[in-house]
Amino acid sequence: MKSISLLGATGSIGQQTLDIVKDHQEEFEIAALASGKNIEKTKEIIREFSPKLVSMQSEEDARALSKEFPGLEVTHGSQGLIDVATYSDSNVLLNAVLGSIGLESTLAAIRQKKAIAIANKETLVTAGHLVMAEAKKYGAPILPVDSEHSALWQSMNGENPKSAERLILTASGGSFRDKTREELEGVTVKQALNHPNWSMGAKITIDSATLMNKGLEVIEAAVLYGMSYDKIDVLIHRESIIHSMVEYHDSSVMAQLGTADMRTPIQYALSYPERLPRSTAERLDLAKIGQLHFENVDFNRFRCLDFAYEAGRMGGTILTAMNAANEAAVGSFLQEKITFLQIEDVIERVMQTHDNVQNPDLETILAVDKETRKIVEGMLK
Repeated sequence: MKSISLLGATGSIGQQTLDIVKDHQEEFEIAALASGKNIEKTKEIIREFSPKLVSMQSEEDARALSKEFPGLEVTHGSQGLIDVATYSDSNVLLNAVLGSIGLESTLAAIRQKKAIAIANKETLVTAGHLVMAEAKKYGAPILPVDSEHSALWQSMNGENPKSAERLILTASGGSFRDKTREELEGVTVKQALNHPNWSMGAKITIDSATLMNKGLEVIEAAVLYGMSYDKIDVLIHRESIIHSMVEYHDSSVMAQLGTADMRTPIQYALSYPERLPRSTAERLDLAKIGQLHFENVDFNRFRCLDFAYEAGRMGGTILTAMNAANEAAVGSFLQEKITFLQIEDVIERVMQTHDNVQNPDLETILAVDKETRKIVEGMLK
C-alpha cells in the first residue's frame, strides 16, 4: 500500500486525490495532510480518511482541531507543511498547494527519498534546478500530476529520450479564448472563472485565461525533460482531448488522449508503474466528438505566455520574480483591485526592473519571492 502525505487537501487537486484514495482503499491511504483555511472541510476529511498528522495554515485553526480530535497530531504554518511532507509513515508526497509555498516542503521530502507526485507548478518554475538536482542526488522519483506533463511522460514511456525532437503542449485557450484584447477591457472575475473545459481552482483558472498557466507548464517541461525552449511548442486545442504530444526525430508523433478529468493523471502518478481501473470515469468517444481543432498561439494576444518563454530562456531569479508577480497580480484581480489586463502590466514591470541572479540558492529564491511581492504591493498602492 502507498501511504500519502497530501499538501493542499481542500483544494481542487486535493479533493480529486481523495476521490482516488476513496476508490482504491486497498492501494492508498492518507497518512498526513495539510490544509489552508477551510477548517470545516478539513474536519470532514479527518473523519473519513483518519490521517495521523494534520497541518493548518493558522495556529488558531490548529488548536481548534486539537481540541476536537484529541488523539490527532496537529501542526500549522510553513513548518507544518514540512512536517506533513516528511512524515515518517508516508512514502509518497503529493504536492497540490498553490504557489511557491510548496518549495521547501518538497525539497525536504526529496531528502527523505520519498516519491514526489507534483501538481505544484511554481515549485519547478522557481527552483527547478534545485529540485531536479536534489531528486537525482537522493534517488527520489518526480512524478508529474499536471495533465499535460503526465501526457508527455506517458508519450515518452519506453522511448529513448534522446530521440524526442519536440514537445507540444496543448491549451484550451481559457475563458476568453474568443475575445480580442479590446474585448478584454472590463471583463469580470466571474467571467474569468468560467472555464470552458476544466474544473479547477480560482488561481489556476485565471492563469488559464491569461495563458500564464501554459507558460508555467512550458518551464516545467523544460525542467522535467531537459528540452530547450526552442523545442517546446504550445497549440490551442479547444476540445482538451489531446493533452500533449511528443514528436520524435523519425517524424512520429505520440499523443496521450482522454477526457478533461484530472483524476486520471493523479491516479496514474500515484499508481505508477501500474494502471488501476477507473470504472466511474467518462470514456472518450471520438466518433461522438467528430473533430479536433488546433490553432497557433497569438503571443501578442496572450502576452503572459511570451513572458514565460522569455523568463525561461533567461533563467535565474527572474523566474521567481515573474511567478511571484503573477501570483500577487492574480490575487489582486480576484479581489477586484485591478483589471484583468493589468495582470500583464504588473508582470511586465517586475520583469523589466528585476536584477537577475543566475543559479540562485534556496535562500536567494525565497528572498526574491518575498521582495517581489512587496514590490507589487507597493506598485498597486
